Amino acid sequence: MNQATDFDNSLIENVYKIVSQKDLKYFIKTWGCQMNEHDSEKIEGMLEHMGYMPAPDEKHADIVVFNTCCVRENAELKVYGHIGALKHLKRRNPDMIICVCGCMTQQKQISEYIKKTYPFVDIVIGTHNTHILPELVQKVLKNQSPIVSVWDKESGIVERMPVKREKGVKAWVTVMYGCDNFCTYCIVPYVRGRERSRRIEDITEEIKLLGQQGYKEITLLGQNVNSYGKDLGGKVDFADLLYQVDKIEQIERIRFITSHPKDLSDRLIYAMRDCDKVCEQLHLPIQSGSSAILKKMNRRYTKEQYLELVDKVRKEIPGVAISTDIIVGFPGETDQDFNETIDVIKRVKYDSAFTFIYSKRSGTPAAKMQNQIDEDTKHERLYRLIEVQTKISQQINQKLLGSTVEVLVEQVSKKNQHKVTGRTRTGKIVNFQGEKDLIGKLIKVKITNVLAHWLEGNVVK
Repeated sequence: MNQATDFDNSLIENVYKIVSQKDLKYFIKTWGCQMNEHDSEKIEGMLEHMGYMPAPDEKHADIVVFNTCCVRENAELKVYGHIGALKHLKRRNPDMIICVCGCMTQQKQISEYIKKTYPFVDIVIGTHNTHILPELVQKVLKNQSPIVSVWDKESGIVERMPVKREKGVKAWVTVMYGCDNFCTYCIVPYVRGRERSRRIEDITEEIKLLGQQGYKEITLLGQNVNSYGKDLGGKVDFADLLYQVDKIEQIERIRFITSHPKDLSDRLIYAMRDCDKVCEQLHLPIQSGSSAILKKMNRRYTKEQYLELVDKVRKEIPGVAISTDIIVGFPGETDQDFNETIDVIKRVKYDSAFTFIYSKRSGTPAAKMQNQIDEDTKHERLYRLIEVQTKISQQINQKLLGSTVEVLVEQVSKKNQHKVTGRTRTGKIVNFQGEKDLIGKLIKVKITNVLAHWLEGNVVK
C-alpha cells in the first residue's frame, strides 16, 4: 500500500522570507496532457506560497518553469527551442532562475543533455520529486549554482500540496499516479512510475473543499483511472470512488479520464449508469482497430472484445458519448490493419477522436520494431481517418438540432462578449447568447445550429 505524507510547508516558509521582500515574479509554460496541466497548477501554488507573483511572459519573470512532455518527439524539440531562447534573458538578468521539469527530465539521458547543453538552466527536476521544488529554489537563491535532482524511483504520495487553479467552474483532481500497462509505444510508465492510488478519503476531502470554493464540475485524472485501488489491498475500486464523489453536495458533474478498455469492469459501467452526477461521456482509447496491431502494442484486448465492451456501455448508458485515441502508422501496420481501424470508427461512431501519428520514443519496445512506416504513408492515413471521423461527428451533432440540452456555463465566449460557452453532459461545446452572470449555472438551451466540433443555441425561458 502506498504511504501518503503531507506536504512540508516549512520549505515554502523558508523561501518566502527571501522572495517576499523582492517583489519577484514567475512564468510557467506547460506541454502535454491534463496530468501535466494539473502538475503546473501545483507548481504555481508552490511558487505563489513562496511569495512569487504571476508574470505575463518570460521577459518579465524572475523564475521561469518549463513543465515538459515526452510522449512525442515534437514536444521535446519545442522545449529545447524555448530553453535556448532564454539564454539572452539570463545574460541580461543573471539572477533569473530557469527550471525545467516534467516527463522529459525524468529520462536520465535528457536531464544530462540539458545539463551539458544548457548550463544556464538552474534547476532540472523529475516527476517523482516535484514537491521539493521550494527546497531547490532556496538553494539556488543562496548559492547560485545549478542543481539536477531527478529521483530514479517513485516515492509515496504527497498530499495537501498548494494548488493554484484558474477561477471557474471546473477543476481537475488526480486520483492516482503512474501506469502499469507498458504499452509498447508508450514512455509514461518509465517517466511517471508504477501505479499509486490516493486514499479515497483524501480525494473526497479535496473535492468537498473544491465544492465549497464554487467549483461545479470535477474531472478525475489518472493515466488509467480504471486501475484505481488495485494497489490499496483490493478494498476499493474506481466504482467505489465514483459512488463516494457522487454524494458530495456542491458538485454538479463528474467526469474522468483516461480509461483502459481492459479494466472497464461491469461494476464501473453500472456506477456510471447509477451515479446521477457522473456524465454520460466515456473516453475509451482504441489506439488501433487491428487485433494484430493491438497485440504488438500490448493493449491486451482484441478488436472484437473492444466492440463488445462498447455495446455493453451503450446498452447500460443510453445516449452516452464515446471518444477515443487512435495511433496511425504503428510499426508493421498494413493497409488492411488501417482499414480495420476505419471499420471500428464507422461501427462505434465516436463523437470525437484524438488522432496521432506514431512517433518513436527511445526506450520503448516499439522504437526497436521492424517495419517502421514511412512518414508519407502515416500522413496519408491520418488525413483519411480524420475525414471519416469528422463526417461522423457532424452526423452525430446533426441529430441534436432542435433538441433542448442542459449546459453548464463555463465562460464568456472568446469571440463574442455577449455570448457564453458551456458543455452538455456528453461534453458537447455549446455557444449561446448570454451574460457572464450565467457562469456556473446549469441552463437549458435549444440547439439552433450544428457544426462538427460545437453547437449553437438559444436559452429556453
